[in-house]
Amino acid sequence: MQRSKHNPFMEHSFNELAELTPGRAVTSLTIRPEVRNPYGMVHGGALYTLADNAAGFAAHTDGRAYVTQSSNLYFLRNQTEGVVRAEAKVRRRGRTTCLVEVDITGKDGALLASGTFVYFCVDQTGPLHSDSPSPEG
Repeated sequence: MQRSKHNPFMEHSFNELAELTPGRAVTSLTIRPEVRNPYGMVHGGALYTLADNAAGFAAHTDGRAYVTQSSNLYFLRNQTEGVVRAEAKVRRRGRTTCLVEVDITGKDGALLASGTFVYFCVDQTGPLHSDSPSPEG
């Protein structure tokens, strides 16, 4: 996927694309001083960025261009070191929007955050999908 080849903000925020398959993406973040809050834990904005990147990659797997339309992310716990991963799966793909669920996990698979992202398709030239649930999700 060409769009994932160069993403300056993703690089700036130390996110890495770990896996990418149709309707699914995993991003990871190795905790370092630049992504910690004043309490030494991963900053909520860093976790949100990790989730948005994973969900965006999953949405883009149909070859069309999307922007984030809305989202929610529930912060459940945190950690101070190691690696955190965001796994995103397309739940439903329509003609103009794509609903993606994302979970962020940390040490031993502990659930750190969970949420949903809705993406708006800004590229109507790519393949169109029906309003029925996607086989990808």
